[in-house]
Amino acid sequence: MDKTFTSPYLPLWNKYRPAVVKMMIEAHQAPQSYKLFAHEVKALDPKSRSSKFTLRTQNNKSIVTPKDSVIASDLFHALGTSNKATELMQQHTYEFVLDRDFTLSVSIVETL
Repeated sequence: MDKTFTSPYLPLWNKYRPAVVKMMIEAHQAPQSYKLFAHEVKALDPKSRSSKFTLRTQNNKSIVTPKDSVIASDLFHALGTSNKATELMQQHTYEFVLDRDFTLSVSIVETL
């Protein structure tokens, strides 16, 4: 599936991008979490059964993400438009997890 033309969650991630970048910066001290509004997520793709995902980035590339997760792909794309997020993803391996309760968690993964 070509996600270039289907980015229903991009407006959501563009809205929350400053908060996510702040979470990335603060993840150096401890993992961060932020509760999204369920109605905002569900309204963008009412047919979606599940919005939960795990996205891991390293060297500005997505290394772990479900291939069919449009919401994770849109988050990665939105972060790619931020110079600070791009800089941080180049320096560290990040893990972004959205759980079934719409809580987004951001942590730095230590690599060997």
